[in-house]
Amino acid sequence: MSAAPSHHTAHDGQEEPTRLARNLSNRHLQLIAIGGAIGTGLFMGSGKTISLAGPSILLVYAIIGFMLFFVMRALGELLLSNLHYRSFADFAGDLLGPWAKFYTGWTYWLCWIVTGVADVVAVAGYMAFWFPELALWIPALGLILVLLVLNLPSVRNFGEIEFWFALIKIIAIVGLIVTGMFMLLTQFALPDGTRASITHLWANGGFFPNGFMGFVAGFQIAVFAFVGIELVGTAAAETENPERNLPKAINSIPWRIVLFYVGALFVIVTVTPWDRISPEHSPFVAMFSLAGLSIAAHVVNFVVLTSAASSANSGIYSTSRMIFGLADSGHAPKKLGELNKRKVPVNALFFSCIFLLSGVALLYAGKSIIEAFTLVTTISAVLFIFVWSIILASYIQYRRTRPELHARSHFKMPGGVPMALVVFAFFGFVLWALAQKPDTALALVVTPLWFVFLGVVYFFIRNRRKG
Repeated sequence: MSAAPSHHTAHDGQEEPTRLARNLSNRHLQLIAIGGAIGTGLFMGSGKTISLAGPSILLVYAIIGFMLFFVMRALGELLLSNLHYRSFADFAGDLLGPWAKFYTGWTYWLCWIVTGVADVVAVAGYMAFWFPELALWIPALGLILVLLVLNLPSVRNFGEIEFWFALIKIIAIVGLIVTGMFMLLTQFALPDGTRASITHLWANGGFFPNGFMGFVAGFQIAVFAFVGIELVGTAAAETENPERNLPKAINSIPWRIVLFYVGALFVIVTVTPWDRISPEHSPFVAMFSLAGLSIAAHVVNFVVLTSAASSANSGIYSTSRMIFGLADSGHAPKKLGELNKRKVPVNALFFSCIFLLSGVALLYAGKSIIEAFTLVTTISAVLFIFVWSIILASYIQYRRTRPELHARSHFKMPGGVPMALVVFAFFGFVLWALAQKPDTALALVVTPLWFVFLGVVYFFIRNRRKG
């Protein structure tokens, strides 16, 4: 199987019609990387993770961020080893065999459909804050239509929308950190007389108040907060000057995680003791309300709304590109690989949006929005772990079969193969953690059915080709 996809850019600078356009600038890629790393999980799920893990949640986020940095570095080295790779599905197919492209591409598509469904559920929940009487399906359907319309014109349009969405998230988190730090320094008194203090990190039952298993439980939802971190790899095929911009975007991930995740959660658990944080509500709202911002709940609700919309937007973008790549190599119907004159894979876009509509049905299936959110996010987390594992497996295979490319690389993954094995062990631990609680264990039982289904479809596709 050749490394390059079947369409090359012509030497005279003209692009062939079946090639995606490199229209995303460095500014777009940087913010897509941040937006991807700050998922809805931080805003929506952090109350629940704090109630499970207590202050040790800080360690949970730091560990996951540390491990995923190596996945990103492996991704970066592989994408830059051959600029004809459009995404990690391409290099998986090239290094591990055609089955890997099929499995990775379709699983990544499902990852984002499932995440998009979670975001549609979340948006409906946030809209209910302002319009409690409004039927839940209206904002859910509205979001899908708006995102479809926004993604149709051009990829630059996607980059621009994502840039502003991500900016809103960053301003909100920085605002939260600054507010929290001020409350901490002035020993702000809560309504019940408790003062903001760094001692909250260990005073109420210690740093691990729910013991080791409470710490483990924190990983279940926290992993979902990181989905989308690999989005930079999907956008690589449409980025100007990937050799310069991709390493920049990947290397900035660790400090962003420390600042945005660990920083935000640090101020939340030092201002309010962890055991007074509601698992059902966003701690961001509670924090700004304490600061005396009467409009706080509205501001944060707007931020989390745009955050969920941004995540769904990323999902629609990345799934349409993945389907385009699959159609191009015969792993999806040819019609889904057609581009319009602005180089947007329109059929693939419509295809993904149709599946997002299942989010509307989910709103009426679950008992509560947070329950629906937990089931969907766990399935998504398991699928993303598969995709991240394929990236690492491709890296190990690349080191084995193409040592000369690794030797030439200017962006080598630190720690190499041994570090890849450490991250694999960590993923094993996360899957074990997911098996410990009934609500997340259910998703672990359901998810393998997807791989069985893919296996059957792949078997038929291969036989049809042979025939």
